[in-house]
Amino acid sequence: MERRSIQELKKWKENPSRKPLVLMGARQVGKTWLMKEFGRLYYKQTAYISFYNNEAMKAVFESDYDINRILSYLDIEVGFHITSGDTLIIFDEVQNAPKAFESLKYFCEDAPDYHIMAAGSLLGVALHNGVSYPVGKVQTLKLHPLSFYEYLCALDQKPLADALLTKNYSLIDAFQEKYIYHLKNYYYVGGMPEVVESFRTKNDYNLVRQLQKEILIQYKGDFGKHTTSSELVKINMVWDSIVMQLAKENKKFFFGKIKKGARSSEFENAIQWLCDSGLVYKVYRVNEPHVPLAAYKDFSAYKLFVVDVGLLCAMSELDVKTILNGSSLFVEFKGALTEQYVLQELLASTEYTPYYYGSDKATFEQDFLLQKGMDIVPIEVKAETNVRSQSLKAFFDKYSPPLSIRFSLLKYKEQDWMKNIPLYAVCNV
Repeated sequence: MERRSIQELKKWKENPSRKPLVLMGARQVGKTWLMKEFGRLYYKQTAYISFYNNEAMKAVFESDYDINRILSYLDIEVGFHITSGDTLIIFDEVQNAPKAFESLKYFCEDAPDYHIMAAGSLLGVALHNGVSYPVGKVQTLKLHPLSFYEYLCALDQKPLADALLTKNYSLIDAFQEKYIYHLKNYYYVGGMPEVVESFRTKNDYNLVRQLQKEILIQYKGDFGKHTTSSELVKINMVWDSIVMQLAKENKKFFFGKIKKGARSSEFENAIQWLCDSGLVYKVYRVNEPHVPLAAYKDFSAYKLFVVDVGLLCAMSELDVKTILNGSSLFVEFKGALTEQYVLQELLASTEYTPYYYGSDKATFEQDFLLQKGMDIVPIEVKAETNVRSQSLKAFFDKYSPPLSIRFSLLKYKEQDWMKNIPLYAVCNV
């Protein structure tokens, strides 16, 4: 399986000012596989230590942060001598061992020649529950589900994937039907590595859905960790409402849809827990599209998306025929799936932070806004080839951005005020 994050890890390894690396991301997005695969490819040996149900190794870090002492214990745990230049040290499920996580500061200061990575599925939650973050002493890398490019590679379609990176649309659009076929499958399968691998080897949509449901059950099981029983109820209520929230034409998160009379303050901690766990991504609204966008975001207005389009499909219980063949009954939600997909691609394939435009009094909204240098780029998302909509043009007429983008299933097209980029080429923004 090809993960483009490997290239980021190579840069980290070759950086003479390298610090311990913390890999962030939701459960099941492939953090453990990526670290082990990187160790296999680029190191003589890999010292893998998991702190899941490993009280003995947790105790090693309780007394002090003497790195030489800690390394001697790690040698015994992995069964070989850890050397500074050619061993990759991996601390996995590190949220279970706060002292081990804090030790990264001392690896950075006292043993910078050692190559060390750490990851944990609920690390983001743990950091909000009193675990000390070694500020300035670590680097971070966020891992997302497989992007559409990585999905194509996993399905032995690397030439098709690599064609996207050329940005040569005369070449890309010549294979439009193939891209659309794989894109619709990607909506259903999503980018969770285990699910993609199963689909690659067995091509069984029923098995795909079974695996997705098992992942969702695991997520629900995580809700009870690092939280109180009262917050657990609220986390479940927020999670269970996301499908309904995204099905609305106005996808702004409404607390009244969770329960009658609900207030934001009542569910703030629950939403933060889901964001910290990596299961939910919050896209803030901006009321004025000016640079920097972060200065204009409305903290009280946002859209919530889940970690993976395939999991959203499973949560909504849409069958594969609906996705592949289309159905008038699901036109609005198909738009939600497409918007979820576009967000995932922006997060996985670009460096931009997505926002959306609107206000309580606005007559139109913009699905996403990006800040590219000193320019604000409005993005409109269309699920099909029917692209009739006045919102992008209205935004252009009001603010005259130098670049406006529409994603749809149409082929690439440049107009004097707008570019239409095919949905399968979001990575080229």
